[in-house]
Amino acid sequence: PAPLPPPSVRPPLREMLGRASRRVLPKRIPGRGFASTITVDNPYTQETFCEVPCLDEKAALAMVEQASRVQREWNATTTLERRVEVVQGVMKHFKDNAEAIAGDISNMMGKPVGQALGEVNGIMERCEAMCEFAPGALEDEMLPAKDGFLRKIAREPVGVVLVLAPWNYPLLTTVNALIPAVLAGNSVVLKHSPRTPLCADHFERAFLEAGAPAGLVQALHTGNETVHSVIKQPEIGFVSFTGSVKTGHTIYQSVAATRFIDTTLELGGKDAAYVAEDANLDAAVAGVIDGAFYNAGQSCCGLERVFVHENHYDAFVEKANAILSSYILGDPMDGATTLGPLAMPDQPGFLAAQVEQARNNGAIVLTGGSPTTDENGKGRFFAPTLVVEAPLAADIMQKESFGPVLAATPVKNDEEAIRLMNDCDYGLTGVLFTEDLDRASALAPQIEAGTVFMNRCDYLDPMLPWTGVKDTGKGISLSHHGFRAFSRLKGYHFRLNAS
Repeated sequence: PAPLPPPSVRPPLREMLGRASRRVLPKRIPGRGFASTITVDNPYTQETFCEVPCLDEKAALAMVEQASRVQREWNATTTLERRVEVVQGVMKHFKDNAEAIAGDISNMMGKPVGQALGEVNGIMERCEAMCEFAPGALEDEMLPAKDGFLRKIAREPVGVVLVLAPWNYPLLTTVNALIPAVLAGNSVVLKHSPRTPLCADHFERAFLEAGAPAGLVQALHTGNETVHSVIKQPEIGFVSFTGSVKTGHTIYQSVAATRFIDTTLELGGKDAAYVAEDANLDAAVAGVIDGAFYNAGQSCCGLERVFVHENHYDAFVEKANAILSSYILGDPMDGATTLGPLAMPDQPGFLAAQVEQARNNGAIVLTGGSPTTDENGKGRFFAPTLVVEAPLAADIMQKESFGPVLAATPVKNDEEAIRLMNDCDYGLTGVLFTEDLDRASALAPQIEAGTVFMNRCDYLDPMLPWTGVKDTGKGISLSHHGFRAFSRLKGYHFRLNAS
């Protein structure tokens, strides 16, 4: 589509984006067949927002074949400079269409539109970083000179990359894999969660408008069984998945059943923060609450547990409760809304069960704790919830919540805090609030997590590797290490004179 007109000649965002309540976006490549339809409801109105045709297996496999043909040409005929130009064109597309894309995200998964616009803008930093890293990450490695020989290590693309993207951050999680894959000379088949299918279409359209060949990046809308069939295809050289632990196991098993290719699995989290005795309390409270409740808590690296030094605990709880009482539940398209509805229909009930189990075992629910609506009776919300004195074995302390729920626990010292932070099956990030760099530097190696933050949380710096331990998954994205997955090494051992 053409870029949006300037603000002076277009209606307000809410009115403009609210008009398109149902859309069908059929694919246009000949030979594709449709098996069914993906229907997405708006989590606020709970009315159908969009309907997208779902490809059958034959059509999905034809897409993979096309991607393979295009990939070979893309790798053989384009320089890295040209690939960077295409990525820059993709960024321009997202900038020019930011409001429409953000509106789609908000209507599909409930994120307040201001946060959705932040996500659109956020992909620029990651794309720029990957373009900056690409020359060094992808260049040949020339080995020390040896008389009569040429020796080098080359990096070649893996072929077709299958990216399985989630709904919670449907743009940011996608570019982590999509951009380095394309820069490395691969093509990409992109399947988004059925909660946010239009995001895959936006990426496909962006690459086409940026001058990429048709078929380089394709949106795949299909069912789970067809995904497993796609994984079996020899053209698929790598699978990148972001989602739940349960589905991650399924994807990993599907790959291992017939293939020897690798995967990146970014799975669940139960991230914890420690507010140390020397922490700036006001900054810690603000940081923890934002890290726990941004995007309605639907973040893999969102905070779900906080351990507070006993000298700060009472004040922390009081200040946190005050902030939570100020949250405004409402229409995601309304700029005043600070907490959107939950994306998935079954999530309010799941969270309610977690809270009730904790309450039945002695926990105190200071605020929230149940499904709710906004003041107009709309939306599948869960009230922002603060739980204290939860047993350490309770699900709310051990199992991923993925919603606006935070459990706070007092601790006596650093040692107890670290022990409790590590007492779960996940390890994505850990957070330390302290004014002492030496303390943070000493504690960070003891935290079982892929990233340790000091005095901030819930943010991915694209210059750093994004990874995790334990049930959080395997593999790396972002930083120069993020290119590893999308190329394979080839050794060149040439004798220069056969005599």
